[in-house]
Amino acid sequence: QLQLVESGGGLVQPGGSLTLSCGASGSTFELHAMGWFREAPGKGRQGIACISGSGDSTDYADSVKGRFTISRDTAKNTTFLQMNGLTPEDTGKYYCAARGGRRCTSRHPSDFRAWGQGTLVNVSS
Repeated sequence: QLQLVESGGGLVQPGGSLTLSCGASGSTFELHAMGWFREAPGKGRQGIACISGSGDSTDYADSVKGRFTISRDTAKNTTFLQMNGLTPEDTGKYYCAARGGRRCTSRHPSDFRAWGQGTLVNVSS
């Protein structure tokens, strides 16, 4: 099973950008679709982006479409989330997670097996 570690969170002003990283170890990286999830204060965990094991297919929640980009570097066993045009509504704890299969069939948290510990993103002036 994959072990995942997120990094890159922090404080950013509205309209700013941030890139999150998720390093993976312990399994064959390409076998797993990877997702990013956001847990806003007082709300449940929402799947916001997913990328297939090969990297040729992505899926986004409407709330981040056009602003966030998920990508992966197989050589580095790392998944990224580039976030642009950040708003206070993007504040929360961000988690990366791995599916058991290569495809992004859903962004529901129950569809993902392995999870990182999360990284905090605070969008505030």
